[in-house]
Amino acid sequence: MRKVLIASFVFVVVSAFGQVRKVTSFNNDWEFCRANEKDSLNLQQWEKVSLPHTARLESKVVVSQFQGDCVYRKSFVCQLKKDEKAFLHFEGVMMTAAVYLNGTWMSTHEGGYLPFTIDLTSELKRGKNVIEVRVNNEDHPQIPPGKPLKDLDFNYYGGIYRNVKLIITNAIHITDAVHENVPGSGGVFVNFNSFQASTAKAKVLVHVKNETSRSANIKIETMIEDGNGYSYRTISATKELAAFSSHQIESHAIVHQAELWSPSHPFLYDLTIRVYKDNKLVDEQHQKVGIRFFELKADGFYLNGSKYELSGTNRHQEYPYVGYALSDNANWRDAVMIKNAGFNFVRLSHYPQSESFLDACDELGLIVMDCLPGWQFMGDSTFQSNVKQNLRDMIRRDRNRTCVLFWENSLNETWMEPSFTKELNAILDQEMPFYSISCSWIDDPSYDLFIPARQHAKAPVYWNSYQNGTKHILVAEYGDWEYYAQNAGFQQSTFSDLKEEERTSRQLRSDGEKRLLQQAFNFQEASNSNHQGNQIIGEANWLMFDYNRGYSPDLESSGIADIFRIPKFSYDFYRSQFSPLITQFDPRLKSGYSLGIANYWTPESPLDVTVFSNVEEVELYVNDSLIGRQKPTMNSFSDHLKHPPFHFQVSKFVPGKLRAVGYANNHEVAFRQVFTPGIPNGLNMDVVTEGIPISLDQMDIVFVRAFVTSDEILVPTAEEEISFKIIKGNKAALIGENPVKSEAGIASILLKTEGFYDEIQIEASSPKLGKMVFILAPEK
Repeated sequence: MRKVLIASFVFVVVSAFGQVRKVTSFNNDWEFCRANEKDSLNLQQWEKVSLPHTARLESKVVVSQFQGDCVYRKSFVCQLKKDEKAFLHFEGVMMTAAVYLNGTWMSTHEGGYLPFTIDLTSELKRGKNVIEVRVNNEDHPQIPPGKPLKDLDFNYYGGIYRNVKLIITNAIHITDAVHENVPGSGGVFVNFNSFQASTAKAKVLVHVKNETSRSANIKIETMIEDGNGYSYRTISATKELAAFSSHQIESHAIVHQAELWSPSHPFLYDLTIRVYKDNKLVDEQHQKVGIRFFELKADGFYLNGSKYELSGTNRHQEYPYVGYALSDNANWRDAVMIKNAGFNFVRLSHYPQSESFLDACDELGLIVMDCLPGWQFMGDSTFQSNVKQNLRDMIRRDRNRTCVLFWENSLNETWMEPSFTKELNAILDQEMPFYSISCSWIDDPSYDLFIPARQHAKAPVYWNSYQNGTKHILVAEYGDWEYYAQNAGFQQSTFSDLKEEERTSRQLRSDGEKRLLQQAFNFQEASNSNHQGNQIIGEANWLMFDYNRGYSPDLESSGIADIFRIPKFSYDFYRSQFSPLITQFDPRLKSGYSLGIANYWTPESPLDVTVFSNVEEVELYVNDSLIGRQKPTMNSFSDHLKHPPFHFQVSKFVPGKLRAVGYANNHEVAFRQVFTPGIPNGLNMDVVTEGIPISLDQMDIVFVRAFVTSDEILVPTAEEEISFKIIKGNKAALIGENPVKSEAGIASILLKTEGFYDEIQIEASSPKLGKMVFILAPEK
């Protein structure tokens, strides 16, 4: 396993390719039919849908997820010119997909988390064509993750839940790496194998196929631009490509005064690759690229030559009601929330996630651990063969990602024989001959990085005393199971009076201040402990968002935000660990000082007031009366944190407001206040975009929130029934329980748009609280 990446250069397709290659969305104008409760398809009952799409809308808490057959079909016209080809690219279909064109079977793909491509050329007709996709998402022990849904720690839903694209190319074209299925080849593979004196030099490998009956003289042109006037252009030597053959052609690129990609500076270049046949342009790709180099050294993990600490989280790609069928922009919004929580790293638990989420990680600056589909299951030889093919497909899809530095080429919490792990690592070496860092939850010598969960060791030291030569640990999960099942960390007499459900990190927003504070403390204590391990290079908490599980009829609620993406107190804790001195590269991201008061200031609220902040000192006021000015609280649960929390003891509750003022260098730099709520008497509304506007021309989903207020102040204990209604808007629909009871004062529902061209008006109403209308207007 190669531990050192001297330098790397990676890219992502972001647009159609001019006149020589056309990539168009194939998401709209589908028809859909699902099997009924008797497991039969009624092909007379077709529903018009757009993609991404889930096989069935589920309840917020999924108790009996749909599993069975469904069919998608679409009519389209595709007029090919001479020497043109047509491909249909599916980013993800759960779990098996049999594709038919004009009644002819084209291919069947097994596996729900990785892409596949169908060559339509041979069966296309002039005029109307019909594509049909027959989908099944029932348990299949030979298809990863393999484990029956009823025993699985997540749900995998169903349908064509990711994008579909129609790609038109010349018969001489750059191949798709996954579709071509050539070890270490296919598509474009770029690696900057030299970085000296701020100059980066790359080897560019381009796999070209000639599907004509004539040989052709082929050249590759590579151009890289920084958007500020710098450009570099090179042309490869001519290669004669025989009829009906393919070849990998080597080209090069150079960047002078290279700007390196990092989470604090995720700089991306524009890369253009052109293919010429007899000096005539036949294929072209425009892509985004980033340059970074990293390695594991004896004393830790290094990024771009400097020691770097990984602070991250785990994410499941699930929304309420629609399951996995997130829009591209919804995936971006999740990435923005993760980044704004102060994280620089995300583990894709426990499967490869959408291309749009990885686009966001590239552009926003989130380091990624890419993960094989799997959890606590090992199947037969066919299952194991599919795992190995999944690994190849995952690497081929993501090998050129700026953000992907770590490969979890192992099955999570699954015993694997040494012979099998050696095969998985041999595949990684073959597919990634330039660089790789392999990761496993098993301390196997064939892996570069050991990634156990915290609960896999014993309290109180956990992994802090781990020693295995120079091998390092990244604590891949912490803060949940060790508190849920092991009662870890609760020897303190302070918590002796806590009930079992109060000790756990699994807390809904409706569970109240005491339990939400306990969740935040659990994460704080565990993170503080992780920072004491000499071999620990980073951590990922469990987890970012609440989610559903196949084996349990309730939400797994250890997320630092709920399933509707509403933050809990823990979110403010993590946000406070982010350095105030780092200025985020993207204006959609938060920078500077943060301050959060973990208290509702009601008669039932704790008088020990917790403030999470990255300032030097905090003043706390009750109704403008100073309680005190304090530095962070330093104790055995905070002494290894970058920014320990602040604690203030208030003698008695006085209704009004809590006000916290943060100071750095004796200057006021942050401010927050919380007001005692009264009796609910009104509503406020918001549509949450996280700075990512609603898509104008593609399906999008966003959260609509109604806030129960008392004189404009949120009532965090309110449980009021709220009804939502669209009173104006084309191609817009509400998805979710409706009416819905507010949770901790906030009621949420999904808004789905299919083209956002005109104004949308949404009404929230309550018999007790009246009505409010929120107006959405597209950005012109």
